[in-house]
Amino acid sequence: MSTDVVTQFTTDFPELAHLSRQDLEDLLADPNYFQAVLHSLPRVKAMHDAQSELGNANESIANNTLALQERLYRLRSETQDAFNEAKSLEARWKEVEKEQRDVYQRFSPQFLLMRLRHSITDQDVASEALATAFIQHQITGSSESHSGTATPSGKEIDDFIKEFKEARKVYHKRVMWADRWSKGQVEWRDD
Repeated sequence: MSTDVVTQFTTDFPELAHLSRQDLEDLLADPNYFQAVLHSLPRVKAMHDAQSELGNANESIANNTLALQERLYRLRSETQDAFNEAKSLEARWKEVEKEQRDVYQRFSPQFLLMRLRHSITDQDVASEALATAFIQHQITGSSESHSGTATPSGKEIDDFIKEFKEARKVYHKRVMWADRWSKGQVEWRDD
């Protein structure tokens, strides 16, 4: 071992400056002796102590993590359940919105106007059918009166007039509402 190496070695490790050259050569030649001296150095001891502290800290953190593991799994499961329920409710929401749109459509101004127009036509057809039936009854009744059957009584005529008048009254009210609607005189409120 050269003097420069020994000087550099003792400069880097002043703790070994008290060792003789022979001790230093023995130190390099014997691995067990080298390990014993190395582990007795204050810097190495400090490094081992720091490493031990880090190991203990890591072990403590690992134990805390393991202690939280069950709670974490439970929270993960609860979160998954809540997410699944939210997805289910979201799908149900879409169904309810569609049902609501369908219901609201039946009460939209356009739909109600269409229903009013259909009801006007239906009421007209119904009142005309009532009149036609009465006239047919009159015709068949008068042809039968020659064969001995009586013609309609005044009460039957009064009942027909009352019923026909009421049917036409409903018809004309609906026509008036449709006319007002087409002139923009009907106002729809959303409340």
